[in-house]
Amino acid sequence: MSTENEGKAVPGDPAAPSVPPTPPVPPSAPPAPEAGPTAGPESSPAPTAQEAPAAQEAPTVQAAQPPHVAQPAPAAAEHPTDPGAPASHAAPAHAAPAGGWPPPPPTVPSWGTPHAPVPAAPAAPRKRTGGLVAAVLAAALVAGGIGGGIGYWAAERGDDGISSTTVSSGETPASFKRDPGTVAAVAATALPSVGTIKAKSGGSQGEGGTGTGFVYDQEGHILTNNHVVASAADGGTLSVTFSDGKSYDAEVVGRAEGYDVAVLKLTNAPKGLKPLPLGDSDKVAVGDSTIAIGAPFGLSNTVTTGIISAKNRPVASGDGTGGSNSYMSALQTDASINPGNSGGPLLDASGAVIGINSAIQSTSGGFGQSQAGSIGLGFAIPVNQAKNVAQQLIKTGKPVYPVIGATVNMNDKGEGAEIAERGTGSTPSVTPNGPAAKAGLKPGDVITGFGGHQIDSGPTLISEIWTHKPGDSVEITYERDGRSVTTTVVLGERTGDS
Repeated sequence: MSTENEGKAVPGDPAAPSVPPTPPVPPSAPPAPEAGPTAGPESSPAPTAQEAPAAQEAPTVQAAQPPHVAQPAPAAAEHPTDPGAPASHAAPAHAAPAGGWPPPPPTVPSWGTPHAPVPAAPAAPRKRTGGLVAAVLAAALVAGGIGGGIGYWAAERGDDGISSTTVSSGETPASFKRDPGTVAAVAATALPSVGTIKAKSGGSQGEGGTGTGFVYDQEGHILTNNHVVASAADGGTLSVTFSDGKSYDAEVVGRAEGYDVAVLKLTNAPKGLKPLPLGDSDKVAVGDSTIAIGAPFGLSNTVTTGIISAKNRPVASGDGTGGSNSYMSALQTDASINPGNSGGPLLDASGAVIGINSAIQSTSGGFGQSQAGSIGLGFAIPVNQAKNVAQQLIKTGKPVYPVIGATVNMNDKGEGAEIAERGTGSTPSVTPNGPAAKAGLKPGDVITGFGGHQIDSGPTLISEIWTHKPGDSVEITYERDGRSVTTTVVLGERTGDS
């Protein structure tokens, strides 16, 4: 064990606060020994807890301390022993013998073999809490400053588009567009070309109604249903309001009661009108998607969707007995159609017009435009038929109907369309030299097929005939005396509704 510090003052802990030194003892009054043999004229410092001499190691003398100088022992409180060590292992504090060298050997415990005391671990000096707290606060401030600097640097780097850790919620772009073919895209394209029609009669009561129409051409022609404008046809007023809120006066160009088609024209048509494209109703299939646009119960610009639920559905827009009823081989759809939708377009998924919404199935069991709400059975005039009628109305102002030249029973249903025995006003039921007569038909014959479609009633036969044009040759099947006969008829024509 090294003893190089014997005879010298043990330097204090540089981190410990200063303690006033013990005043020196005058030469005439040397300090009394605490224990052990009588102190000699020379004293040596008590070994510290950190450098206690080994129990069997002779100290090496380097220098003698003058007898008149007392070496103060460090305060026991300043260097406490390890509280966990046994008391017998601590170095006892005592004065050196006064009689000179060699100094007496260290005291050895009587119950054990002499051995060097275990040095106590240096205890943390007292009164250092303030310094430690200050150091921690300083480190925290430095760390905070560094963190703030790094955060500012990262933000600046993010602003330059290099990197960023900020995640913000996105907003819908103003230029968001729907994919072509979606209902939203089709509706957005078609709505500007669809108008709400208000009809008012010329009478003192000014009665009228609301329906729908759509742009047929750039000249300002509007295609709609006859029953939408019928009340204003004689001396009434008509107006068409588009989705942009602009309204225009209109007048009737022509009406076809049997087809339930009418054509209007805007009196001051604006430039830039966009006609809706017309599709091919003959190519429509059951299950195809449909989009209906109209003003149900006056709610303009309403869009509903559905499918084609049936084709070639024979529909009369009344009770089927009146001479002014309309008949159509309709497209059936489950798109919601209500009063006010009449005259509006029925579109396919591409946005092409495939029909004109005309009638709904009412809860009373009849077809027409009653105030009953939609029950999922709506009917539209096939656009191929409506287009032919519109062209004729624009050209002449009057409808032209194909005919077979025979009067059929309009009340019976299920067995076919029977040719009546007598016509209206006691006229012949088969027009002499007319199309039916030339095909060999007679009163009492029951027509069961026309153009490849089954016929079950008079209205069904008329609706199928009106899908053709005058002059068309159509195969017809009829029954007479229990046998079936097939022949060909060339359709004639009738102009006007009277």
